[in-house]
Amino acid sequence: MKKYIYLLSLTTASLFMTSCGSEDKKAVADTTPAIPVTVSQITANNTSPFLSVSGKIQATNSADLSTRIMGYVNKVHVNVGDKVKKGQLLVSINNTDLQAKQGQVNAGITEATVAYNNAKKDYNRFQSLFADNSASQKELDDRTANFEMAKARLESAKQMKNEINAQFAYSNITAPFNGTVTSKSIETGDMANPGVPLISIETPGNFEVMAMVPETEISQIKKGSEVSVLVKSINQTLKGKVVEVSTSAKNTGGQYLVKIDLDKTDANILSGMFVSVQFPVEKQSATELILIPAEAVITNGQLTGVYTVSQSNTAILRWLRLGRTFGDQVEVLSGLNSDEAYIVSAEGKLYNGAKITIQ
Repeated sequence: MKKYIYLLSLTTASLFMTSCGSEDKKAVADTTPAIPVTVSQITANNTSPFLSVSGKIQATNSADLSTRIMGYVNKVHVNVGDKVKKGQLLVSINNTDLQAKQGQVNAGITEATVAYNNAKKDYNRFQSLFADNSASQKELDDRTANFEMAKARLESAKQMKNEINAQFAYSNITAPFNGTVTSKSIETGDMANPGVPLISIETPGNFEVMAMVPETEISQIKKGSEVSVLVKSINQTLKGKVVEVSTSAKNTGGQYLVKIDLDKTDANILSGMFVSVQFPVEKQSATELILIPAEAVITNGQLTGVYTVSQSNTAILRWLRLGRTFGDQVEVLSGLNSDEAYIVSAEGKLYNGAKITIQ
């Protein structure tokens, strides 16, 4: 009698066991409490027909001071906020090597001077001898050549001295004008490198605004136009005049630089303050300005976003691209539409997919 052995595959057995066991399991309900949140609607500002762009205040007269030589800083003579006079010493850089070169140049000048004087005497003597027919033309020509070469060597040595003196000027950084020290990026003992800013100074009182105008509007901006400048930090409007209009956006990301001279004012303004510049021209583009509160913005590294509400009442983190700041609100360039809502505040820690209840 033959015996038959039937083998049940592992996969089939697993499926069988799983299907049998699943009948006994019950669905687990999500008991996580919902987070109360406050929701607000997007604010779209398109009431003003005039062109308004963002800008920044800067001093009309400013300078970033650097050096052309490499060396250790012996001493920094000023601090940020100090008032300085034109020609005042700001930074001293070690110039021992320049002093050695200066000694070599001075010795070369002495040597060249002696050779020049001897060659001049020979030249004058042979001129007299040649006039008395006591020297040949060849002898006079030789003395003339020696004299010219000695004069050239002396001139070369003097020019080398001028070069060394010019380098000494870069080892002692002085103020080019009266002003105030606004930044200091070097300390005593640091290594100063050519072209790297060490000290920044500016003349307070005279300010200008650098504004960025989009390509759709730049053709309307004319030199000499009167503009209104809103200083956001002090909520004060100043007057100004357009003095420069850039004709290229090659290095400014598709926007054009416009320089505005601010009228004299007693307002407490400082370099670096952000402003909103309103030009007396109508906007060509009909784009809406979408604003949200800065406190609602979520930051993660270089990313910025805001929490929105899904149809199933859960929080969704939406990444945004932000633009200008208007007081306590910030412009949304992309990521939100004007008919959407966002979460302003929550009574708990929000995360993607968190259950929420709208208050």
